[in-house]
Amino acid sequence: MALHDLHPNVGARKTKKRKGRGIGSGLGKTSGYGVKGQKARSGGTVRRGFEGGQTPLHRRLPKRGFNNFNFETLYEIINLSALSEFPADSVLDWATLKASGRVLKVKGAVGLKVLGYGDVSVPLTIRAAKISASAREKILAAGGKVEEG
Repeated sequence: MALHDLHPNVGARKTKKRKGRGIGSGLGKTSGYGVKGQKARSGGTVRRGFEGGQTPLHRRLPKRGFNNFNFETLYEIINLSALSEFPADSVLDWATLKASGRVLKVKGAVGLKVLGYGDVSVPLTIRAAKISASAREKILAAGGKVEEG
């Protein structure tokens, strides 16, 4: 095989449609856009779900059931495995953990929630809005303190 034998696979390269190049091309005159109307104009497109002014389907269908999305309480979540790297007798709260880059910045979060994945070997003081039961047990077993609320 030499360089002059190389070529792309069959079907890998497609010739571009040359619109508006005469009637013989099959795409002359209106260039495949039909006759008049918004979509035949330059820049003319309609937004997704638009049905020509008719009330769109997503507004015609009834809304059913309860959706808690607007009312849910969001918390920044952190596991004990991420807290094990802090030195003994550290006081850890939402502000300290955010400054250290340990928690993400969840939009609309109202506090910190500590979950029990992982282990803690040093005594720590944790101040959080919520703490899971397993996390509380592990922190207290390591000689730490828990301040919830």
